[in-house]
Amino acid sequence: MTRLTPFSSPLLLGFDTMEKTLERLTKSGEGYPPYNIERLRHESGSERLRISLAVAGFSSEDLDVTTEDNQLVIRGRQSDDTEREFLHRGIAARQFQRMFVLADGMRVIGCELKNGLLSIDLDRPEPERLIKRINISVRE
Repeated sequence: MTRLTPFSSPLLLGFDTMEKTLERLTKSGEGYPPYNIERLRHESGSERLRISLAVAGFSSEDLDVTTEDNQLVIRGRQSDDTEREFLHRGIAARQFQRMFVLADGMRVIGCELKNGLLSIDLDRPEPERLIKRINISVRE
């Protein structure tokens, strides 16, 4: 039985990798760390996006923010503090990986850690409109 997907249309060419990326993202349903995505509008009319992740307890050395193949990847790794003796430990040292798929042309313009929130600013410059004429060769 053939599986039909939104990208199986013969008019959508070369979207195979995007379909695989979307499948992988939908399977990773863990909710840690929680995050917000907001749209920031400036007086100039330009728009930016800000992703804010709640990463209380992580230092900048514990966090890694990279872009890999049109994906923004945020990783956090905390090491267990073996020198401290806890009577109760409700805040676990844990690690995470959170991925966001970026549209073509999206770029990270800044990253800041403040008061337990990691904020990542993104923008997308207006793409140039390219019109390219394709020559038609005639064979007789």
